[in-house]
Amino acid sequence: MKNLLLAVDRASTWLGQAFAWLIVLLTALISWEVFSRYVLNNPHDWALDAQIMFYGTLFMLAGAYTLAKNGHVRGDVLYGFFEVRTQATVDLVLYILFFLPGIVALTWAGWTFANESMAIRESTFSATPLPLYPFKFMIPLAGAMLLLQGIVEIVRCIQCLRDGQWPSREQDVEEVDVEKLKEMVHVKDEDIAALDKIVVKAEAKS
Repeated sequence: MKNLLLAVDRASTWLGQAFAWLIVLLTALISWEVFSRYVLNNPHDWALDAQIMFYGTLFMLAGAYTLAKNGHVRGDVLYGFFEVRTQATVDLVLYILFFLPGIVALTWAGWTFANESMAIRESTFSATPLPLYPFKFMIPLAGAMLLLQGIVEIVRCIQCLRDGQWPSREQDVEEVDVEKLKEMVHVKDEDIAALDKIVVKAEAKS
């Protein structure tokens, strides 16, 4: 079971990291359009539509990745003080009551919208229209991955209720741990305090 859960984590991670490259394309597109519009005096009417589609795809397909990393926003004011089994109980109830119905509806409706869009070869309304139906297929894809990852999280809640601790999950880039960083570079708190005094003295002299 653990290997299966981690396999879904890896799939969500791969999908999120793959589509994260859209940030590079989006940055390049915006930069080029600004240059083309204000320097070359040659704006492109389709550029805004492309930017919206890139950003929308990136935003939707990051959902399962963020859920796999337990990175979605939550109300930690009280949650962080709960016992582990209480946290799992709260999460399980919320997943069943709100998450599953919403994501199932998103996936079902998204698949319907995407097929209807493809049937009419839907495109944008700019003077140089772009095909819209490939973008709409990102909605059911994002919903399906979110649903799969959500089922994994439900299983984790059940395991936590049984074992009294959260099971492991696939790790990725994390925020910098200052204490670990100090150990890696062999810096002590005393060294930092001494450096601060030197900086303060230099600022006072200037």
